[in-house]
Amino acid sequence: MPMNEEPKWYILHTYSGYEAMVKDSLEKLIENNNLGDYIVDLKIPTEQVVEEKNGKLKVVERKLLPCYVFIKMIYTNQIWYYVTSTRGVTGFCGPQGRPIPMKPDEIRKMKLEERLIDENEFKVGDSVQIIDGPLKGFFGTIKSITPSAQKAMISTTMFGRETDVEVEFVQIEKVDGAIPEIKEEE
Repeated sequence: MPMNEEPKWYILHTYSGYEAMVKDSLEKLIENNNLGDYIVDLKIPTEQVVEEKNGKLKVVERKLLPCYVFIKMIYTNQIWYYVTSTRGVTGFCGPQGRPIPMKPDEIRKMKLEERLIDENEFKVGDSVQIIDGPLKGFFGTIKSITPSAQKAMISTTMFGRETDVEVEFVQIEKVDGAIPEIKEEE
């Protein structure tokens, strides 16, 4: 394994409905050719959705991005050949089928990597900024912390009123100094 290279996330395009088959085939390829040092992880992002069928509610797992498989690997021409010659793979997302690594904010938005935050990183009274989710860009103060759930209750100002919202640790970051004041137009 090249010691100077870090594995990066790339996007594979597949035929519709072939995502799971491609993932299984690549896992077998890794095992059979001892490529565990080069291909580190494979993911098909999914979400749980409640659907109604025949009058009954049912929880179904649905693909967030059909026709795509995310692969964390060290790029070499040989690995590119192995991956692109796998049945069901149409190629990498990038110019002329050559992969372009995903950016850190794309990886965070797709939740490809779990990021556990040390419970001691935040404490009650800390000023924070919400960096992800529907309240991105809002500032607030931590009112309470639930370390086991990796969540915090934040007091923030919305529409001129103090509002408490619950957010995950990965959605906030500490702000040095005082929270910036938002001036409302009259």
